[in-house]
Amino acid sequence: LHIAILASILSLSIYWIIRDRYRVRNLNGKHVFITGCDTGLGNALAKWLDKKGFCVIAACATEKGSQELRCCSSLSLKTVNLNLADSNSIAKAVVFVTEQTAGKGLFGLVSTAEGTAPVGPTDWLRIEDFRSVLDVSLLGLIEITLKLLPLLKKAEGRVVNLINSKGLMAFVGGGYSLSKWGMEAFSDTLRIEMQHFGVKVSILEHGFFKAEEVNSDIIEKYLFKLWNRLTPEIRDSYGEKYLVE
Repeated sequence: LHIAILASILSLSIYWIIRDRYRVRNLNGKHVFITGCDTGLGNALAKWLDKKGFCVIAACATEKGSQELRCCSSLSLKTVNLNLADSNSIAKAVVFVTEQTAGKGLFGLVSTAEGTAPVGPTDWLRIEDFRSVLDVSLLGLIEITLKLLPLLKKAEGRVVNLINSKGLMAFVGGGYSLSKWGMEAFSDTLRIEMQHFGVKVSILEHGFFKAEEVNSDIIEKYLFKLWNRLTPEIRDSYGEKYLVE
């Protein structure tokens, strides 16, 4: 019994020693750039890392989001407006991050932003419905990552891509699941390539949150919008009961 207790204590001690080796220290001066900080996970993460002592650069899609975040954060937290579907907006944000890091490099890039989610039966959709999601959730993410890689390599930083696990279940048409699978593939490839430079690339698959209840209402409204723009032929092939059920 005594041997078992000692073994347990030893195992626990080893666990704590190993865990502490991976804890980030000397947080002052370490810059973390986070996308999608108006609300949700990005907003909460920006506030949490700010309290921990990181130099947070929070990207928001709206000026209102930026102002609200600055009001409840320390003076070290900086915000920048960012539209991931616009290359000019991405370029301006990269310049801002470069200026803020002042030659130190970027310790972390966390991508939480998501495009709008027009989802529905595939033949209800148009190509622009796919682009509206992919331009933000996949292509925008790739573009800003590529442009920030020199700063990440300089600091031997890390890339963290947050992926909603529901997007990995392809049970409905649209660009949402396509963007999530694309993020997985992009992250896996980048992880292998960046090992040589000491840059870590991680995927964090998260679950459902209370805030997503609002998204369900948005999706339902969009379904009715899609239904109303369908041609009579497609609408007749599904029938009125399909939308209700």
